[in-house]
Amino acid sequence: MNKINLAAVPIEQSRSPQGRFRRYRQQISRALTALNGIGRDGLRQPFDVELVRLPAGAINWPFHSHSIQWEFYLVVAGRGQVRTAEGTIDVREGDCLVHPPGEPHQIINTGASDLVYYVIANDPESDVCHYPDTDRWSLPGQPNPVRTRPTGLYDGEE
Repeated sequence: MNKINLAAVPIEQSRSPQGRFRRYRQQISRALTALNGIGRDGLRQPFDVELVRLPAGAINWPFHSHSIQWEFYLVVAGRGQVRTAEGTIDVREGDCLVHPPGEPHQIINTGASDLVYYVIANDPESDVCHYPDTDRWSLPGQPNPVRTRPTGLYDGEE
């Protein structure tokens, strides 16, 4: 068994250069890994768990989708909106939602107080993210998203 108290999990702040995207998060499953050695000997946790706090007016990430990652969200405090390809829906304390692979999503805090939620993801090793608003891709092992241009299947191959 592995155990850690949430108070022992560091709070990390993330902020885009202009501050539109900002969040505070506690990476619970990673803290458990560091504490008790999960991941040694080739073992890997089958999921990732974070507690996230969005200040009023903040957005969690640029609008994005995952190639193979599932994400489950449980809102524990506050109010906001979730943006998907189908539109925007309101969320509040107690709401649960799932984003399957390929579904673009984004969370916006539209309330006056912090929006707090847990996210649980299956955390696959080779997930690729697509950012539809800017047509960029995040690739495993790359520090920054890249842009691609359409080509034919055999362009540059012969």
